[in-house]
Amino acid sequence: MKTVAQYIDFLDSKGFHLKDDAIGFIHFGKQYTNASDELTNTAIELTIKAQKEFDGSFYLSLLETLVRGKVKTRGAAIRYVKDYELIAI
Repeated sequence: MKTVAQYIDFLDSKGFHLKDDAIGFIHFGKQYTNASDELTNTAIELTIKAQKEFDGSFYLSLLETLVRGKVKTRGAAIRYVKDYELIAI
């Protein structure tokens, strides 16, 4: 399990560079929702897959939705967005 910082470094190593304001927003969203690293990383991943870029408002809305839905794991998050047709992945 990667921390959020490790996941951001992983994305960077794969050529997906997040700007400092996006990284700050990611950490803000994590604290605001009290989400785990796993759920935060999954919200980042799903945001990028759905939007083809990092969209802060989409990420925060998705993260809030997952937290409200009491989603805890990456697998559960993927099932949740598919079941509720929140994004096409």
